[in-house]
Amino acid sequence: MNRRPAGLGRRLGRVFLLQAAFISAAAVIGVYAAATTIEEVLIRRALEEEAEHFWRRFSASVQFPAPDTRNLTGYLARGADRSAVPARVAGLGTGLHDLDSAADFSVVHVTEQDGDTLFLVFDGERVSELALWFGLVPLAGVLVILYLSSWLGYRLATRAVSPVIWLARQVRRLDPRAPDASAFEPQRLPPNADREILALARALAGLSRNVHEHIEREREFTRDASHELRTPLTVVRLAAGALRRGQGLDAESREAVARIDRAVRDMEGMTEAFLLLARASDSRLSATAVVLNDIVARECEHARTMIADRPVVLESRIAEPVVVDADARVLAVLVGNLLRNAVQHTRAGQIEVRVQGDTLTIVDTGAGIPREELDAVFDPFVRAANASRGGHGVGLSIVKRLCDRFGWSVRLESTPGNGTRVRVRFAGARPPGAARDEAGDGARACAPGTD
Repeated sequence: MNRRPAGLGRRLGRVFLLQAAFISAAAVIGVYAAATTIEEVLIRRALEEEAEHFWRRFSASVQFPAPDTRNLTGYLARGADRSAVPARVAGLGTGLHDLDSAADFSVVHVTEQDGDTLFLVFDGERVSELALWFGLVPLAGVLVILYLSSWLGYRLATRAVSPVIWLARQVRRLDPRAPDASAFEPQRLPPNADREILALARALAGLSRNVHEHIEREREFTRDASHELRTPLTVVRLAAGALRRGQGLDAESREAVARIDRAVRDMEGMTEAFLLLARASDSRLSATAVVLNDIVARECEHARTMIADRPVVLESRIAEPVVVDADARVLAVLVGNLLRNAVQHTRAGQIEVRVQGDTLTIVDTGAGIPREELDAVFDPFVRAANASRGGHGVGLSIVKRLCDRFGWSVRLESTPGNGTRVRVRFAGARPPGAARDEAGDGARACAPGTD
């Protein structure tokens, strides 16, 4: 399951938290490095210089006393007599030593000159106090200022991006079937909106108005086409039927009337398909449990009338009944276009229609489609170079669009000279009486507009 992306405000918060954490870590490391520098460099260097200074003064006057300050204590051993030196340092040789102590650390610097030995002891307890007052306390102050500045920066950043977040919420609430352009009017924006946000809001308002106008035009076209196209087609079909039933027509005239009747039925099926596609983007079509076998049987009967006197045999092999959750008109248009395509491109031979499981298969022995043209067969107004007369190149395009809309899959295989095989798999198809939820996502795929 995909994780929901984090919001812009939360991302900003994470950035500022990471920034504060990194700077805090850098400050702590810096203080630790400074303390190490004080111990390893400054204190040891100061002890060496203090020892050199003492020996110069002692050479001038043996009465010069050993250093004795708050932080530094000196002990002078004359010759082999070290009775005046504390036992904890008396046994140390020349050089710098870290003295074991309950304090953080103590450094002892031992030097010799003319048989005399000088012990300089720097008090580690004082070093801890210095580290506290000159290290930890300033560090705490720096961290407090850092956290306050990070919080203030976060507040200013979220305030700066709040119009973007507001626009994102408005877009999320926007109904694509009835977009409200007034939701993006500049006067409704937060008061701190920048010029770029105002420009974006105006663009979204204009886009919403254009989408609304487009949807209204589409609804008007669908409404007008439903009446203006169907009525004359029905009149022509009824007139052709009356002529065909009439007396006195010769064979050639009857064939012409039959062609008119077939062309009208083709136009009615195409008009129905276009209206279904247009209506599907506007609202949800009704999805009921439709027996696919019945639709296939009815469309096969219509296809046989289109074959006329050609030497083509159309066979339907239907196994167990299959139920599909869809609009019956959608299934009729889909199956009708596939059969119409097979009939138009099969001048002689056989057309076989099979329904097995959740798959509809239509196999013909027509001219076939070259391999280099297979990828484009589902594009509108594309016809194979070796296609027979008839058709406008939109049948397979309608089938593909309907399958995409309802979550079904369509696959076409063809070999030039051997015919074409089309398979449509209806996701969620099931035997009659099976529970609807067994269809899984296929039952939900019948809702157009969710693709």
